[in-house]
Amino acid sequence: MAVDYAPDVKKYAPNADDAVIGKIVRHLGIALRNRDSSMVSCSDADEVKRVKESWCMKKLGAEADASDAAIKAVCEQMKADRTKARVTFYYLCAEKLGKLGALA
Repeated sequence: MAVDYAPDVKKYAPNADDAVIGKIVRHLGIALRNRDSSMVSCSDADEVKRVKESWCMKKLGAEADASDAAIKAVCEQMKADRTKARVTFYYLCAEKLGKLGALA
């Protein structure tokens, strides 16, 4: 069953680019099949480190300090949402880092 992640992303970024969302979904691939791995936990230090190193720094080419700031900002932005969808979280991190163009 295919999941449409665009509505969740657009709750936080109303003008989100569907093509970028699609690229994030393809990048995450098999991780989205498992409910636990399809979510991000801001309270899990290992999870935050994984997002920082694998997504922000490796994939987007961001610096460590900028990555930390972006992740903190997205955690704050999504704090009311108990289930933080990984696709939405990654999109918002890329947006905060000004790296959406790299994914387009």
